[in-house]
This record gives sequence, C-alpha cells and structure tokens, in this order.
Amino acid sequence: MQNPISARHDAAQASLPNTAALRLRLGRARLRADAAFSSTGLLALAGLLAATLLSTAAIVAVATRKLPAGAMPAGMKRRR
Repeated sequence: MQNPISARHDAAQASLPNTAALRLRLGRARLRADAAFSSTGLLALAGLLAATLLSTAAIVAVATRKLPAGAMPAGMKRRR
C-alpha cells in the first residue's frame, strides 16, 4: 500500500504546470519569454508539432517526386 503522504505529494506534483524560461541578450537588445503548460497542454502541443512535421514531410515528398513520361500538362512544360 502506498504511503498517504507520498500519494499527496505525487498529486500535488501532477497539478503543477511545466514551465520554461528564455532570457536572451544581444548587444543592447533583450528578450525575455516565460511559458507555463499543464500536462494536457503539453500533450496537445506535442500533437500539433507531430502533425506539422508529418504534413511537411508529405508535401515535400509530393513536390519532389518524379512524374512519369508524358504526365505533365502541356502548359506546365519547361521551355529552355
């Protein structure tokens, strides 16, 4: 059986937001950014990032594929 004090501590840790901070200084310019995410928000952000990367890979694959001979419309053929 789990210790009740330990269980309470784990529940308190789970409810705390995940935080990140960035401080950047280049010459006289300064940037400070802080972000806080709940576990659910962090999971949603990871899902959005994964979807973006997968869709970008699909677009690049389609854009760089080689068409079979005669498949390109006449108006799109290169003239050099």
